Amino acid sequence: MKTRWLSLLLVGLVVSCGDDKKVTRVSESEVTDISDKWNDTDSRLVAQEMISSCLGDGWVDNATKELGKKPVVIVQLIKNKASEHIAVGTFAKDLERMLIKDGRIKFVASASERESIRAERADQADNASDDTMNSGGKELGANFALKGSIEVINQRDGGTQVKFYQVNLELISLSDNSKAWIGDKKIKKVINQAGAKW
Repeated sequence: MKTRWLSLLLVGLVVSCGDDKKVTRVSESEVTDISDKWNDTDSRLVAQEMISSCLGDGWVDNATKELGKKPVVIVQLIKNKASEHIAVGTFAKDLERMLIKDGRIKFVASASERESIRAERADQADNASDDTMNSGGKELGANFALKGSIEVINQRDGGTQVKFYQVNLELISLSDNSKAWIGDKKIKKVINQAGAKW
């Protein structure tokens, strides 16, 4: 009897603890800093500022004139050099989306994306009708590769912590390895927590 009573009491405690949770939907553009870590707002704002810099530096017009067509870009590796988890894939997609929306640049799929597309074309060669099949050998080659890194520096003293992020991006010509554009964006967050010992 005592065991059953204790079991019911524990179940009641677990259920009552779970009732305090409330989820509220907000706009994806609303700033929601619930910790000092890199978040969706950081990703979006950094991507917006860096793409604005990238598109405003004149390389697009120069490349278009030199190539006689829209330059083609591929996003290569963006390295997370920070000690915390950063969703670099989401950040890379933010960059791609903003560059494509501008309309002056074409993008090609990344190496991993191309493998699945090539597998689909191979499957079509075996199974699709001749009039709907997409054959290989028609891929668009990139003129430029966008690559970069995200780094973080932490400083702590008493109950104050300063977290400094630096995002570096480079646009490199695939024909001669020259750098067409280099950009960086810095974010500094100050966290004060009374009585904390970092």
